[in-house]
Amino acid sequence: MALDLKRIEGGENLNTEFKREYTEDIKKTIIAFANTSGGMLYIGINDDGTAAGVDSPDNTMLQVTNVVRSAIKPDLAMFVDCRAEKLGNATVIAVTVQKGTACPYYLAGKGIRPEGVYMRLGASSVQASEAAIFNMVKETGGERFEAMPSLNQDLTFDAAERFFERAGIPFATNHRKTLHMQTTDGMYTNLGLLFSDQAVHSLKLAVFDGPGKEIFKDRREFSGSILSQMEDAHAFLEMHNHTYAKVEKLYRKDRRDYPEDALREALLNALVHRDYAFPSCTLISIFDDRIEFVSAGSLPKGVFLDDIMLGLSMPRNTNLAEIFYRLRLVEAYGTGIPRIMRSYAEYARKPELQASSNAFKITLPNRNAILPAPAGNETIPLTENEEKAIALLESRDRIVRGDVEAALNISQAMAVRVLRGLVEKGAVRVVGGGTKTRYEKP
Repeated sequence: MALDLKRIEGGENLNTEFKREYTEDIKKTIIAFANTSGGMLYIGINDDGTAAGVDSPDNTMLQVTNVVRSAIKPDLAMFVDCRAEKLGNATVIAVTVQKGTACPYYLAGKGIRPEGVYMRLGASSVQASEAAIFNMVKETGGERFEAMPSLNQDLTFDAAERFFERAGIPFATNHRKTLHMQTTDGMYTNLGLLFSDQAVHSLKLAVFDGPGKEIFKDRREFSGSILSQMEDAHAFLEMHNHTYAKVEKLYRKDRRDYPEDALREALLNALVHRDYAFPSCTLISIFDDRIEFVSAGSLPKGVFLDDIMLGLSMPRNTNLAEIFYRLRLVEAYGTGIPRIMRSYAEYARKPELQASSNAFKITLPNRNAILPAPAGNETIPLTENEEKAIALLESRDRIVRGDVEAALNISQAMAVRVLRGLVEKGAVRVVGGGTKTRYEKP
């Protein structure tokens, strides 16, 4: 069968490549065609499109089929056709490569990383960027990040092995496959990456002086296995969860700033339910009067804050949540948020949940910075300045410190004390931080 001379005369382009003879680099071209839009590879043709031919067509075709089967992953054989054709008096090898359905295809010895994945860029086969690889994985595997193949396949699990051993759960290779950390053919998934010592998502914590973010008192960043991050972050939160002692008659009563259950559940929620497709860090900010947990990813489609408050659970990371359940880190789906709310039942100021299009935030009030909720119909009395500030708030949706200063003709420090008193009494709630701090009706 004769070749299409018009295609040959068109020269090399996005879908056409010439090789004078068989070389090992041919596998990169085949991978690039399969990852982009398919193409034709001709062996035995010079760069200018003139025929050189091959000395042994059968041997060359065998070399091509062998390299496709042994050097390229996943299996690409069904998308590659290799045949000998005539161009004038010469015999050349025409290799037809279709776009594959399991992109990214990669060199078996390199893995899913830029040095192993190739794409077509014009008439060249080039290494794919990490962003391009991620997009290929996402298009092929759907939107469940945890089930996609990890870009890094050189993973270790020293920290995870210690946690699983402590929980009495086996963690050998076959068990990691059952837990969906590895595919049936042994490839690590992004879920495996999260539990590995090489996990790329980190967790940042900061302690601020006062209610805003102007002055840092302490800051940390924890990386590595998600289990190590959880343990390190919990220890840090415990260190900053101070105890307030109050003597009533003959008895001393100790109360920590934050209920231990609430801290634990908020931390686990931020780690288990965040959207790991976003490269951003999980953020935990500790202020004098509150702790904020901010994680990437909004609520799952069709789920609203009211649903979460009622205990509805639709885990974004189903397999991750299941592993935390097996490790006895979470008790049951949907119980975390109601447990947090119950721990503040006797306080006027409650935990707050906020969701944007790309983030979710839980705010826990400092129990020692707020007053208990009054019993029955009793109310907490306000000072004269506090009443004026409330009257100002009644006339608008929100106020800032400067509004109180101007309306009450008081100093900045006094305005801060007035607003802090209203927050402690549950009469207003704080929104935002730093220069963007504002106060709204609870």
